[in-house]
Amino acid sequence: MVDMSTRRNLFLIGPMGAGKSTVGRRLARHLDMRFVDLDQMIESETGSSIALLFDVEGEGAFRQREAATLARATELDGIVLATGGGSVLDPGSRQLLRERGLVIYLEAPVDLQLERLARDRTRPLLRAPDRTQRLINLASARNPIYQDLADLTITADRSGPGSTARRTLAALHQHLKDKDTNREPAG
Repeated sequence: MVDMSTRRNLFLIGPMGAGKSTVGRRLARHLDMRFVDLDQMIESETGSSIALLFDVEGEGAFRQREAATLARATELDGIVLATGGGSVLDPGSRQLLRERGLVIYLEAPVDLQLERLARDRTRPLLRAPDRTQRLINLASARNPIYQDLADLTITADRSGPGSTARRTLAALHQHLKDKDTNREPAG
């Protein structure tokens, strides 16, 4: 079992299709923590889908709503939070993620994202004539932010969410063990 007493929350970041929600649920169950999906939280609070909010409010207003919801979510204790792919775009949100938990970047290559999102027509940013190019552009803009923000990076692959969750737990265990080893003795 991984002792999460040193950091009270786990925050999963990464692109759409990386498996943040699926892996997050598994991590929360294993760690006996509460799972929170930021997009579901927004939809529950507004009574609208993310796609409709994008259409009605526009991306800028949606990002403001997302940042406010993320601020409330990160105040919770003992959660595994699956963020939206673009939630890291706001500098204030990045600061909250850094301060209030351990950030895990689920990295996913564009070809894997395309496979996982092939039938998904609900994502506003994928409404593009060339989905591949859209994902490449998003990766180019966002991957450096994800990498900079992450305490741990786990690569999603075709082995499935169970394997990704197990690798994440092992990396988390090692990360926390290394932090304990590197702590200076009190005194």
